[in-house]
Amino acid sequence: MSRVRKLTPSMLRRMVLAERRRILETSDPIAAGIEDPAKVSADEIDADEFAGTLEKDIDHLKALKIQERKLIRSLKKITGTKKRVAKRLLNKI
Repeated sequence: MSRVRKLTPSMLRRMVLAERRRILETSDPIAAGIEDPAKVSADEIDADEFAGTLEKDIDHLKALKIQERKLIRSLKKITGTKKRVAKRLLNKI
């Protein structure tokens, strides 16, 4: 089990500033030293290359919904059993 740490305002501020620096370094051609942004070569990707990832996401979402249904069903069983045991304990007192 992993440790859970509280997210403090200073930690969040530090994370946001680091992400901001990372984005500015990679996305701004003028900050990168290129005077004419029209000379920047962009990587063009066809939409059909992303279709596979979209299908995977949809399939993963369906699997998660099925898992969620199973977990809800088992949670209902657990809470029902818990109520019966609590009622039995109260009756014996």
